[in-house]
Amino acid sequence: MKILIGIILIIIGALIIIYSNKMLEIFGRIPFFEQHLGTEGGSRLGYQVIGFLSVIVGLLVMTGSFEGIILSIFSPVTG
Repeated sequence: MKILIGIILIIIGALIIIYSNKMLEIFGRIPFFEQHLGTEGGSRLGYQVIGFLSVIVGLLVMTGSFEGIILSIFSPVTG
C-alpha cells in the first residue's frame, strides 16, 4: 500500500511540475509566492516547489522513511 501511495504522490508531483503554467492559469497568482520567490515568476516557481516536495514525500513514503522522519521532527514536542 505504501508503494502505491508513493507512486501516486510522485505522479501528482510530476504533473504539477510539468503543468505549472496551466496551474497558474487555473488557480492564479499567489501573493506569498510572488513576494518571496520573485516578481513575475514567483507563483510558477511556487507551484513547481510544491510539485517537487510532493515527489520527495512520495519517495519517502515508498521507502518507508516518512514515518521515521516525522517522528524525529516531532519527538521534542511529544516528549
